[in-house]
Amino acid sequence: MGAYSLVWYHKNFILTGAILTVEITVLAVILGLFLGLIFGMARISQNFAVRIVADIYVQVLRGTPMLLQIYFVFFGIPQIYYGLTGNSLLFEPIVAGVLALGINSGAYVAEIVRSGIQSIDKGQMEAARSLGLTHWQSMKLVILPQAFRRIIPPLVNEFIVLLKDSSLVSVLGAGELMHSAKVMGTKYYNWVEFLVGAAVIYLCLTFLISRFADAVERRLAVSD
Repeated sequence: MGAYSLVWYHKNFILTGAILTVEITVLAVILGLFLGLIFGMARISQNFAVRIVADIYVQVLRGTPMLLQIYFVFFGIPQIYYGLTGNSLLFEPIVAGVLALGINSGAYVAEIVRSGIQSIDKGQMEAARSLGLTHWQSMKLVILPQAFRRIIPPLVNEFIVLLKDSSLVSVLGAGELMHSAKVMGTKYYNWVEFLVGAAVIYLCLTFLISRFADAVERRLAVSD
């Protein structure tokens, strides 16, 4: 076969892996945003214990390798669960990947949210509280909407990083893009074609995400 014709011949297999990569990334992003919002607000809580818990979460997740976290979710948590309950717990590779990526992303999103909230002038909170709003209402109606506009660029960057980090889930045998490229490369002993093909797809996906983010930013700028 000609140059890169193998990739085209197995395009359905490769694209199926690419679709799974997107699904894993989207689910991990949703989990990461949820955790990031909670722990980001906890990082600036007036409750000392809450701040400590949030700080430990952020420091541990940001200070250890993503691959280690993936292995810990897939192998470590089931072993701990068995030790505590005597019952077995098995994660599907995709589920373990989503959990590990989402929990890791939550630590980075937490810092993005924290910095976004702290970038808003303190007078905004004081004005909202003077109007009779509770602290939570002030955060929900006044602070967070303004902070969200400022944290879009770093959130998009985190989305792109997560998309690329999803390739690490291939070590568990999940059938995402990188795993698909590895399977085909091993089958034909032709790594270059399939690795380049996977790289092109990753580049296209990150490019589309960046362009979408630019469009959202322009839309928000116009609405201002």
